[in-house]
This record gives sequence, C-alpha cells and structure tokens, in this order.
Amino acid sequence: MTHPLIPQLIDLATPVAEDLGLEVVGAVFYTNRRPPVLRVDIRNATGDTGLDDCERMSRALEERLDATDIIPDTYVLEISSPGISRQLSTDREFISFKGYAVIVKTSEPFEGQKVWRGQLIRRDDTEVYISQKGRAIAIPRQLVTHVQLDDKV
Repeated sequence: MTHPLIPQLIDLATPVAEDLGLEVVGAVFYTNRRPPVLRVDIRNATGDTGLDDCERMSRALEERLDATDIIPDTYVLEISSPGISRQLSTDREFISFKGYAVIVKTSEPFEGQKVWRGQLIRRDDTEVYISQKGRAIAIPRQLVTHVQLDDKV
C-alpha cells in the first residue's frame, strides 16, 4: 500500500529532478523503519544514471523538503536508480526498451498462458505487443498485470 504522502512528495520532487535533467520514476516511504526512510528513484534523462546524479538530487531535494516541512519528523532520504531489471510502466519505458526481452504476466490465462516471454514490440491503448520467434502476439492490456525486463536472456 502506498503511503498517503507519496503523491505529494512526487509532485515536490519532480520539478527538482527536471531542473537537474533527471526524472523521478518512483518513491516509497518506509515508515516501519526507525527512523523512517524516504526512497526516491531517479533516472538521468540523457544517459546512464550515476552516483553524481543521486548526490545532486539528494542535496536539492533535501533542501526543498526541509523548506516545506511535509515530513515533520526525522527521516532518512535515499536517492537511487531503479536499475535495469524492473517493471516497465511508463510510455517512455515502453519506447526505450523496444526490442528488449520481456516477461508479460496476465491476471488470467490468455491463449492458455499467464506468463509470456518475448521481445517487446510496443504498447498501445488496448494491447501489449511482443514477438516470439518472429511471431507477433497482441496481449489485451486489461489482462496485463505487469511487464518486466527479462534478464535471463
């Protein structure tokens, strides 16, 4: 379950990231830790995300968070890159990873399968398209629970 502050924190972090040439791709607030940990995942919009990007974002976001006092108590801020082996969710990710090996999971069987492996072709409003040995497969988007890069290929 997403912490109720996450949308507000993402709204605050997004312009900070954009000013640095970065993109916020997600955030999690771990309130079960002492002190709580706010982790914000970023991606460099023009190249590989490096430690320098994380440091710049950390300094800039920390300053903004302190000024707004959204989180009144002590917390730890972590800035990281989500890495390559993760779920695809944004249109940009589907465009960026076109041709990559993916795993598509569905909520119920589609053509007798709930797990599909293939090369990502694209996603549109109604389907996720993959290629298996040159054969294009259109999986109904309403059945797709997630698409992730397949690092076992």
